[in-house]
Amino acid sequence: MEVNKELKQYIENNIFPEYNKNEQGHGISHINDVINRSFELIKENELNLNQDMVYTIAAYHDIGHHIDSKTHEIISADIMSKDKGLFKFFSNEELKTIKEAIEDHRASSKNEPRSIYGKIVSSADRSNSIEECLERTYTYGKKLNPKATDEELFENAYSSLVKKFGENGYAKFYFKDTQYETFLKDIRELLSDKTKYIETQREYINKLKKGNKI
Repeated sequence: MEVNKELKQYIENNIFPEYNKNEQGHGISHINDVINRSFELIKENELNLNQDMVYTIAAYHDIGHHIDSKTHEIISADIMSKDKGLFKFFSNEELKTIKEAIEDHRASSKNEPRSIYGKIVSSADRSNSIEECLERTYTYGKKLNPKATDEELFENAYSSLVKKFGENGYAKFYFKDTQYETFLKDIRELLSDKTKYIETQREYINKLKKGNKI
């Protein structure tokens, strides 16, 4: 990762703390994962991209999630575009591409990202571990419906993951991604048995609760 040190420091000091406002599944741990995955994809696919732009897109992509999860990509892009602290690091054209990439990152979007930068963050934003899926679907579901029972949350999580990662799911491939290919095989195997999936999520969530991790 060869990112401008001043830019990196600006984002770490001024943007990362904002993620404390998001629920755990879209907090700073997730952002760091997306940043790291973005650069892993660049390396695996031997892409020659502006690394400052890649870092910035990944760093801002969920910043507005706590405001409205359903339109967070638009809100996050708007927050980025109004951040005057970025003006010294990028041209107007680069800022436009960054804004569009953030707007385009949702896996459920019907349209393909407008640039390779949008495809990078969209790909990096996908889950690539079963444990992450089990935790994020639970914590996000809990945020949307605090009164729901755990069993209701597990049922909803199962339906959501089938729609996203099932054989006809909407999660898309844009690049070679060895980690994601392995994950997709594993999650589809787990989702093929609903009872097994719910038992697995229940056991994992109870483990996190006992460890005070959620």
